[in-house]
Amino acid sequence: MRLQIRSRGDHVTDSVRKYAEEKIGKLGRRVHDLTVVELTLSREHNPSISDDHTAEAVVRTKGSTIVVREKAQTWEAAVDRLVDKLGRQVERYREKRTQEHRRRAPQAAATTEAEADAEAEIEAEPREESAA
Repeated sequence: MRLQIRSRGDHVTDSVRKYAEEKIGKLGRRVHDLTVVELTLSREHNPSISDDHTAEAVVRTKGSTIVVREKAQTWEAAVDRLVDKLGRQVERYREKRTQEHRRRAPQAAATTEAEADAEAEIEAEPREESAA
């Protein structure tokens, strides 16, 4: 997994970057090595907004793109929430990719068996010959 951390509108300390790398790095076990994860950290400078720290992650996978955005009072809290939500979405993505083929195979086998049973019943019925 390749991780790119950016900051928008505010300086992010090295400790926050390191914290984000550790937390999001755990997702590396669940995604392919060539998957690109872009993390953008930004902050609203409006005093009336209590959750002014925003963390946004874009995961570019082979099939689809997963986008997650979370807000909190600190970047660490925003990253924690983001990782939780991102973990659920990545698991859902993986399950869809791996179980899709398994769902189709039993249906196809059941259809083939049903067709074979129907053909056997048709062949087993005695044919009435008409007396002319």
